[in-house]
Amino acid sequence: MIKPYLIFIPNLLSLIRIGMVYPILLWIANEEFFNALLLFILASLSDALDGLLARRFNWHTALGKILDPIADKALLIGTIIILWISGHIPLAVVILFLLRDILILVGAAFQMTVYEASTPSPNFLGKLTTISQIIYLALIIGQIVLPWIILHPLLHFLIAAITLLSLISYAKEWLLSTASLHNEKT
Repeated sequence: MIKPYLIFIPNLLSLIRIGMVYPILLWIANEEFFNALLLFILASLSDALDGLLARRFNWHTALGKILDPIADKALLIGTIIILWISGHIPLAVVILFLLRDILILVGAAFQMTVYEASTPSPNFLGKLTTISQIIYLALIIGQIVLPWIILHPLLHFLIAAITLLSLISYAKEWLLSTASLHNEKT
């Protein structure tokens, strides 16, 4: 029998992941890329683990629905911005990352406040985008640590395309959902 207090393990993992963001960013800023890469990979694995535990044992909490995306966004946005500042990622990719996340946040906040809808769940393309972004950032840092890793220049285009498709997918989903919620209210 699983103890009821274990339901908070995914939340604890999200909090630990949030705590990992600052050292990752600091190490990248100080050009200690090996340390940053190891901790980035560990943080990414903690994301996978908290999701697995939440799904496998149904350890979903209201707090977890807030903490997990905050941890993901802090890790991804912080890392991409510091890598851009240090000249490793093109500005266009950073803008797409930020635009997608800002629009997701605004869309979710709008639905939750105006229509009192529940916290939106990520769709398949959203999850694929997050995984792709994690792999992309790990590869960028990995290339700095291991110069023999040669990344194709189209990698930036590929991640931008996946991110843009996700943004379009969420926008379409929310427009349809908002129209449906609006019709229910009237």
